Amino acid sequence: MSDITEGMGAAIEGALTSRAVEPEHGEGTVAGARASARDGTRESACLNCGADLVGNYCQNCGQKVHVHRTLSAIGHDLLHGVLHLDGKFWSTLPLLAFKPGKLTRRYIEGERAKFVSPMAMFLFSIFAMFAVFQMVGITAPSDIDLSGAVEKTASEVRSEAEIGRAEIQAQLDAMDADDPEREELAAQLAALEAGLNSLGKASDANADESLNMEINPTGFEAFDKGVLQKWNDNPGLMLYKMQANAYKFSWLLIPLSIPFVWLLFAWKRRFKAYDHAIFVTYSLAFMSLLFIALSLLGTAGMPLDCVFVLFAVIAPLHIYKHLRYAYDLRRFSTIWRFLLLMFSVLFVLLFFLQALLILGAF
Repeated sequence: MSDITEGMGAAIEGALTSRAVEPEHGEGTVAGARASARDGTRESACLNCGADLVGNYCQNCGQKVHVHRTLSAIGHDLLHGVLHLDGKFWSTLPLLAFKPGKLTRRYIEGERAKFVSPMAMFLFSIFAMFAVFQMVGITAPSDIDLSGAVEKTASEVRSEAEIGRAEIQAQLDAMDADDPEREELAAQLAALEAGLNSLGKASDANADESLNMEINPTGFEAFDKGVLQKWNDNPGLMLYKMQANAYKFSWLLIPLSIPFVWLLFAWKRRFKAYDHAIFVTYSLAFMSLLFIALSLLGTAGMPLDCVFVLFAVIAPLHIYKHLRYAYDLRRFSTIWRFLLLMFSVLFVLLFFLQALLILGAF
């Protein structure tokens, strides 16, 4: 129950954060004017700065002319602020899912009032993803007991071997002394008994030793004392910190990814760093939404194999389509850039995990 509560809190936090990035998304000026006329709050001067009003917004400070004072308006703000359900969200989401290149191209070229900005979409999707993960129970283990897992595995192997030995012995007892298969079964029985003896000796030797996830020192004193020592002392706590930091510092994926995308177009002056930032941010937002959908499907009962197949098909296909149409590339140019980009994803994830490991030590 606590996971569900924490997940809902994280989702609300993410929605409010994305709303703070774009506070005016989906606010219709015509609707505001009608509301002003309805509740009699239309003013001739701005209530915030005192400037003369022309239209539905103050030309000096940007505050809306309509200042609501009704309970229904509070509900409207709650719906927009918490769930971020406005017209721009629903016009952005289909393009992000099915025509990401078109969305990115249109946003870069100036059609920004129609769509949720990449950063707002990214923040909302990231916070929602971690909220869903908490609600469905996808969290880092807080208590790592390798010795118990190893002992359980050894016990299962020993039980299966003993059952097999009993079955072979029963077959031998039922056979005639001159049966040609008797020698083969006797060899199998001897192999099983030898394996059981070795397993018993190994269990006895490790009975008084505790297994842990120790990492060998690197030689860098500051790193060994700050990171490795804490990892060796309490790996469960370090995993928890890494998960928490992944939630807080997920925005690092954007600056880590931009240089790799820039390298793919370094000789093309048409594309600027800003274009790459929009491409990366929208792409990360979609991947977060994809993780949300797949985790819900897995929780609903879909086999994990099917979930992995869906991810392995949808994620690369989306990146390919996004890359091709956002940068207006031909098929061959898209393919070789796509392959390099998929390879660079490994480096981005590696750098991000290293950053989380270092941040987890503090």
